[in-house]
Amino acid sequence: MYRVLIFLVIFVFIDTTFFKSLADISFKKSDRIVVLKSKRLMLLMSEGKIIRAYKIALGKNPVGPKTCAGDKKTPEGVYKIDSKKSDSKFYKALHISYPNEDDIRRSQKVCSSPGGEVMIHGLPNGKGKIGKLHRTIDWTDGCIAVTNKEMDEIWDLVPDGTPIEIKP
Repeated sequence: MYRVLIFLVIFVFIDTTFFKSLADISFKKSDRIVVLKSKRLMLLMSEGKIIRAYKIALGKNPVGPKTCAGDKKTPEGVYKIDSKKSDSKFYKALHISYPNEDDIRRSQKVCSSPGGEVMIHGLPNGKGKIGKLHRTIDWTDGCIAVTNKEMDEIWDLVPDGTPIEIKP
């Protein structure tokens, strides 16, 4: 009987600790986003730990940093999420603070405008049924795309002002 009681106490402790740590991870807001373009992966981070990972689609011309408006490239660099857009032509969108000063300088050497309106967004309105299939090609004009279900989750986990680092 004594062994059973000890076993139950240990089980409850382990069970409670395990589920508490899962709950902590599940409900933490992201304090940083890292995008790995070459892996088509976006990571939501909190206190240095990955709390979510998403497979993504990028701009139609994904290799290299965005330089000019219309080049279909996803930028590379450090930015922040500066606003949320619920009335986008896509299912929800988080606006990325592109271009920064480095982007503007780089752009001035080759074209007149670095472009803008780079976002993390869901699928085009009315096309949500495409779901995960959208990841089979890079299809955006330079944005980062996820499924609508993933966008709902990201919308709740990423506050305005969250830094985002987009790596090659």
